[in-house]
Amino acid sequence: MAIKKRYKAERKEVARFMRRLYNHGLTTTSGGNISLRITDDIIVITPSATDKGRMRWEEVGIMNILGENLTPELKPSIEYDMHLSIYKKKKEVTAIVHAHPVFASAFTAMKCKINTNLTAEARAILGDPIVVPYALMGTRELADLAAENILYSDILLLENHGILTTGSNILQAFDKIEVLENAAKMTLIVEMAKKKSPLSKSRIFEIEKLFR
Repeated sequence: MAIKKRYKAERKEVARFMRRLYNHGLTTTSGGNISLRITDDIIVITPSATDKGRMRWEEVGIMNILGENLTPELKPSIEYDMHLSIYKKKKEVTAIVHAHPVFASAFTAMKCKINTNLTAEARAILGDPIVVPYALMGTRELADLAAENILYSDILLLENHGILTTGSNILQAFDKIEVLENAAKMTLIVEMAKKKSPLSKSRIFEIEKLFR
């Protein structure tokens, strides 16, 4: 089978979630990228210079873990090195979503945290996201920083950039970025209202014990 026709089901899934990411307002037409690990050696990943809101499975590229583009007719995402570095560093990760949701991304440019202790759902799904120091997008420096920090949290706030989430499947990674965006909105709402009532330490402990 020609390489460009391989992994159709997985590439359809990646394209579907990229359209979903755009349709939910979690990224822009040109922003964000999603990848899925197929085997220890192969990933599929969204390309650069493609309309994210109308992405088709044929536009999702195939790469090996060494960074070789197996679909040369497609231009790889500039962040492919970050995806590959995370897959090499943390073997249990099989899906990565990187995007620029407005509210959560705003917190990457502020010296304050997204409060994940406002709802039980946010605490259970998000835990404590990590802020990754700034590095220019698409660089080796950013790839190294992301891979280093992914060992401590599966949700990264890339300083002055955007959000990266990982999971054992795309739905799990997508859920984390969606819940994080909602948590960012809630953080702003309760701070403006000045009537914050987060989960108590005992409730947080209970959630951590059960879900994390």
